[in-house]
Amino acid sequence: MFIFGELFRALALLVDGICTILYWLLFARIIVSWLPVDPYHSVVQFLMQVTEPILAPFRRIPLRIGMLDLSPLLAFLALFFIRNVLVRILMGFSYQMGAV
Repeated sequence: MFIFGELFRALALLVDGICTILYWLLFARIIVSWLPVDPYHSVVQFLMQVTEPILAPFRRIPLRIGMLDLSPLLAFLALFFIRNVLVRILMGFSYQMGAV
């Protein structure tokens, strides 16, 4: 059972790392959207491709106040919630299985 505990612990750390990376990529996209940058630059294209699947569900909800789009804020909150819930669940399984 110890091996399964360590597997769940490793999975929790992986989920935490992926969510943290997505959080910072989303933050970078927001900053880039405020700056006059070339939308065809490879870095900007990468940010758009990686973060658009996260933002797309929230863009369906009317979250605009004038020119201000609040969908990234909601995406941040959802990502934060998903990260905390999944990591806690996986760590709980890890401790139940005997990992240290």
